[in-house]
Amino acid sequence: MTKQDIINHVSNQASLPRAKAEEAVETVIDLIKESLSQGEAVILRRFGTFQVKQKNKRVGRNPKTGEEAEISARKVVRFKSGKHFKSAVNLDDKVED
Repeated sequence: MTKQDIINHVSNQASLPRAKAEEAVETVIDLIKESLSQGEAVILRRFGTFQVKQKNKRVGRNPKTGEEAEISARKVVRFKSGKHFKSAVNLDDKVED
């Protein structure tokens, strides 16, 4: 599924013009990015949590040459899925006839 698929689905489900649905989806994504850039976690109940984690610099290895290379410190976004989201994804595992 792509962002365009999500926009089309929101447009159909909410009976919105496609331009308004695109604006809504973009606004939500921008809010998530803005919050994460300020170091805030984004918690979406029944879906999951986005958090920014700090990675320290370390020494890695080039898989082709085996040569050591320094990997600089950086921030990464971590997503931890919520209980209800996990259940929805694993729905096939729970259904027994």
